[in-house]
Amino acid sequence: MVFQREEPGQYKAGALAVLVHLAFLVLLVFGVSWQNREPPGVEVELWAALPDNKPAKPVPSPPVPKPEPRPEPKPEPVKPKPAPEPKPEITKAEIELKTKELKRKEEEKKKHQEEEQEKKKLIDEKKKEELKKKEEEKKKTEQEQRERDKKAQQAKAEADKAAEAARARKAAQQASDAQNAAMGKLLGDFKAKIQAKIKSKVILPPDLAGNPQAEFDVTLMPSGEVLDLKLTRSSGSSAYDSAVERAIYKAQPLPLPPDPALFSKFRNLHLKFNPYEE
Repeated sequence: MVFQREEPGQYKAGALAVLVHLAFLVLLVFGVSWQNREPPGVEVELWAALPDNKPAKPVPSPPVPKPEPRPEPKPEPVKPKPAPEPKPEITKAEIELKTKELKRKEEEKKKHQEEEQEKKKLIDEKKKEELKKKEEEKKKTEQEQRERDKKAQQAKAEADKAAEAARARKAAQQASDAQNAAMGKLLGDFKAKIQAKIKSKVILPPDLAGNPQAEFDVTLMPSGEVLDLKLTRSSGSSAYDSAVERAIYKAQPLPLPPDPALFSKFRNLHLKFNPYEE
């Protein structure tokens, strides 16, 4: 059994031929009917003057379009698929070379990373050392400041203590001076009383010339009685010296302070006597 291959575009060409014949038939009928029409009536216009003798341009009738035959579509040629490019064969030496290159790059990359890490580690250690050094300097400065403050406080405390001791010594000295002054005044007052009592008992000799002075050391008992008496300096008049000695014994008991603690100041007295006050 033989199959007949159908030509592409066969039905389209047949339909196009039928359409062309129909259009030709319509055009033929339209042309015959147009020629059999009666001419229209003529209208005349009157002009006061003649128009220009220029011939009027005839109005062309529209052309009748002719149907153009449609070209038959041509079958698109089938493009052959490009053949795949043959892959280049890689030899074992090239594989080893590429492997070595990759290994070298990996080692360089790793070495670079290790160097960067080492640099970073050194920088971090340097920063730590600087920070530690700053902390030590800060602590040292603070310690020195604390020591200076402590020394200043100690010096101030010692100065205050010295000032307080000086004030205490001064106050004690003032008190001692005041006490000594008071004691001296008291001693002076009682010595004056003792001498006044003794002088009141002196009977001056009639032939005494001038104003001689006799000095005696007198040892007293707490009762005011004379325990011992000694002439330490004669007045030059034995009569006056004897008169003063008798007066000392007659004046017993001599006046003493009422405080027994002050007796030590009056136990041993050095007394001076003049017949007349200078």
